[in-house]
Amino acid sequence: MRKVVLAVGISVDGYIARPDGDVDFLSMAGDYSMAGFFATVDTAIMGRKTFEVGLKLSKGKFETYGLKTYVCSRTLPAGERDGLIYTAEPPEELIAKLRAKKGKNIWLMGGGELARDYLKADLVDEIHLGIVPALLGEGIPMFPAGFPQRDFKLIENETFSQGLIVVKYARVRPKAKKE
Repeated sequence: MRKVVLAVGISVDGYIARPDGDVDFLSMAGDYSMAGFFATVDTAIMGRKTFEVGLKLSKGKFETYGLKTYVCSRTLPAGERDGLIYTAEPPEELIAKLRAKKGKNIWLMGGGELARDYLKADLVDEIHLGIVPALLGEGIPMFPAGFPQRDFKLIENETFSQGLIVVKYARVRPKAKKE
C-alpha cells in the first residue's frame, strides 16, 4: 500500500515558517540530498498557503519535479491547470483515490493545518523531519493543536553538516482487539 509521508523542514522549536510565511531559516546542509526521498514518491499534496509560498519563492513558476501535485484549497477553483491538480476533497477521499492507483509513496508537504487534517483522519504513515538548528520563538507551527494523540516509532535518524538532523518515524497503530 502506498504510504502517506509527511516530510518537512522545521526549526528546533517546531515552526515551518516565520509568522509572515518566510522560510529563510531552512537552509540545506551541503551533505544532505533529497534525491533518495524523491525516488520513493511520485505524488505530492500541499495546502494552498504552502503552494503560495512555493510560488513566491519560485518567482511565479511552481516546479513539481515530475510529481503529480495536488493543491488542497477551499478557495481556489477545483481542476487541473498549469501542471497542478487543485482539489477541495476531504483527506480520506483523496487518499483512498490515490491508494487505489498503483504508484510510489505520497508526499504530504504541509503546511501545518493540512497536516493536522491528515493526522486527525489518521492518514499519516510516516513523518520525516529535517530539523534545523534555529529557534524562531514564533511562527507557523508544524503541528497546530486539534488532533488526537498519534504514536510513532523512530525508524531512522541521521546528522548532517551545519547541525541538520533528519529523523524518520513510522506510525504505530493499535492492534485490532480479538473477540
